[in-house]
Amino acid sequence: MTTVPAVEFKRLTKRYDTVTALDDVSFSVPPGQIMGVLGPNGAGKTTALRILTGLLDPTAGTAAIDGLDVTEHPLETRRRLGYLPEQVSLYPELRVQEYLHYRAAIKRVARRERRARVNEALEQCALADMRRRLIGRLSKGYRQRAALADCLLGRPKVLILDEPTVGLDPHQIRQTRDLIQSLGRSATILLCTHILPEVEMLCQQVVIINRGRIVAADSPGNLRRRLHGGQAVRVEVNAADPHEVQTALSKVPGIARADARRHADGWTVCVLELQGGADPREAVCAAVRERGWPLRELASQRASLEDVFVQLTTQES
Repeated sequence: MTTVPAVEFKRLTKRYDTVTALDDVSFSVPPGQIMGVLGPNGAGKTTALRILTGLLDPTAGTAAIDGLDVTEHPLETRRRLGYLPEQVSLYPELRVQEYLHYRAAIKRVARRERRARVNEALEQCALADMRRRLIGRLSKGYRQRAALADCLLGRPKVLILDEPTVGLDPHQIRQTRDLIQSLGRSATILLCTHILPEVEMLCQQVVIINRGRIVAADSPGNLRRRLHGGQAVRVEVNAADPHEVQTALSKVPGIARADARRHADGWTVCVLELQGGADPREAVCAAVRERGWPLRELASQRASLEDVFVQLTTQES
């Protein structure tokens, strides 16, 4: 039996006059999965999410939730969806509980169910102790939780979270990540963020969009392994010219690519991407000694999702 994707984009295209924001984008998200949607500013990811929410119409192609086209079935698909935008507008003069009751009414939650739904959302978002607090007096972290509680009132099957931890302090970020992880047990989540370690911690799958097209779609682990086996070597030397270091070490056998930058303390840091199966550390050490550069560090490191992101979006620029 074939499982219907919770979210599916088929050949989705969006044009604004001469600008193509999305160009033939296709991907799907199985039920119960957290997927990271990544891309540089202006890549087209927000356009795709706005089409999914019904805020924009596509030029061509389709977006579907639970197999229902969002253009043909706007009310049914919106009932299945919770959307947390990056910039959330709340009513500061209302208490948290009042606001959620108001929002439940707007969402046409049956009157007899509203109290239970509001209490459920308060518990899910750890807001029960704040239910009588004025929204205007909440910290940013708690305001974010109030906005997320609003998203949960309709018990959505799909959640879209756009930069949910921006502006939060480290404690609030950790709490929000834990909350997203727990919500992923009962809903499909599309997580749009520039914080790539967050994606590695939370997401089973990642789609990277650049200049309106998909440049990668896979698990974070597989994407890292794709980048020269997922391994690299980090070198720190006391050399005045990073370009000289980059040029010299890129010639070492087994090195696919070198990227050198001058550190704030005056040392040069060079990350060497390896060709498949190579371990050129001895040859790198010899090249450094030959040029008389003092060596502070020579160590293997695993490629990060950030490395993959930078390489893919730079190649496509």
